Amino acid sequence: MLGRPWRDYALFAALVGPNLVLLVLFTYWPLVDNIRLSFFDWNIADPVATFVGWGNYREWWSRPDTWQIVGNTVVFTVATVAGSMVAGLALAVLLDRNLHGRNLVRSAIFAPFVISGAAIGVAFQFVFDPRFGLIQDLLHRAGVGSVPDFYQDPHWALFMVTVTYMWKNLGYTFVIYLAALQGTRRELTEAAEIDGAGRWTTFRRVILPQLRPTTYFLSITVMLGSLQVFDIINVMTRGGPLGTGTTTMVYQVYNESFRNFRAGYGATVATIMFLVLLGITVYQVRIMDRGDGR
Repeated sequence: MLGRPWRDYALFAALVGPNLVLLVLFTYWPLVDNIRLSFFDWNIADPVATFVGWGNYREWWSRPDTWQIVGNTVVFTVATVAGSMVAGLALAVLLDRNLHGRNLVRSAIFAPFVISGAAIGVAFQFVFDPRFGLIQDLLHRAGVGSVPDFYQDPHWALFMVTVTYMWKNLGYTFVIYLAALQGTRRELTEAAEIDGAGRWTTFRRVILPQLRPTTYFLSITVMLGSLQVFDIINVMTRGGPLGTGTTTMVYQVYNESFRNFRAGYGATVATIMFLVLLGITVYQVRIMDRGDGR
């Protein structure tokens, strides 16, 4: 009996050890090395890196395009997180009932999530094309004289990539919310209906509180996914128009590292992103653990 705990520890180490080693090698070590690299000026084609201390961080803070890129990132992330979660919840509520053909509709909603972002970006280029795109054709048919140029106006371009990613990500939030709705306590809903509560009151007072853990989970995972979007932006706008019209921080990492060959500065942007995300995620997890939503 005295030796059993050690056998348990050995079994635990045997099962967890390989995964932990892989996690350290391919996640934590690259993260630490990226932070180290942010203090250097390094051209990826040059074997020698020059130590510059906080120089990259001071440059990031003072560059004129920094706050536009940060603004693009915030707008894109907030819009995609809120939009996909609200739309996903609405569709989940609508399809959480016995409807003819609901399984086919559920599959159709989820399908874009498993399609490559690059493929979706190419397809939506035709939707938003300023000459013969679907949006332009519908606006012309509706009698709208002045139609937006989604590829030349930075605001409309950001709107375009935001809507495209929301459409791709909608299936994920829909499926998670649908599963959560099917796990709610039906007796509470029935009790509210017996007490005379309307549909909106029942949804707001009975169903939504039960979905709170799911909402917290989605807010974290969708936010992390939105901040890492690269393929759709690269295919549709390449960060433009006007240079940085749709450039987000993760796309700036790519630009600085592989276009401008400034891997040290790219690592600086990535490190700042990591620190901000770490703070937001820790805050959200603490709220989720408390469970009171305050």
